Amino acid sequence: MLDVGPKFFLLALVNDRIWLDGYECFRVADVTNVVADPYAAFAEAALRKRGEIVPRKSRVSVRRVDELLLTAGREFPLVTIHRDEVDPHVCWIGRVLGVNRGRVSLLQIDPAAKWDRAPEEYRLSEITRVTFGGDYEGALHLVGGDPHED
Repeated sequence: MLDVGPKFFLLALVNDRIWLDGYECFRVADVTNVVADPYAAFAEAALRKRGEIVPRKSRVSVRRVDELLLTAGREFPLVTIHRDEVDPHVCWIGRVLGVNRGRVSLLQIDPAAKWDRAPEEYRLSEITRVTFGGDYEGALHLVGGDPHED
């Protein structure tokens, strides 16, 4: 765990091939049980030998969800939001344009790496998880570039 705030906490993700794969923030209130990974020492050793370094402290703030989105959006070109209580099978990926009046403005990129023409707004109170810096977001940005760049 990299950081804990009043409502969210930040984890570095390790994929099943034992490489760092971005970061994910979960709501503290949603966690009911934590179990230690019995193979954590192996994964940590493999990451070290591969030169994969988990940062000790992130520049992403988990104090409030608006700060989380804005700081993640400054550090990473794409941010993924999850609204598990609205639709647990869908995520929304895009560029954070701003936060205002309890909503985040997100210019979305689709699975074909095509940017939407106009941003969508989502209620901050509906956001249950935030993900950024992963391989999938990186691949989308690599192919799609920055918004409206053809």
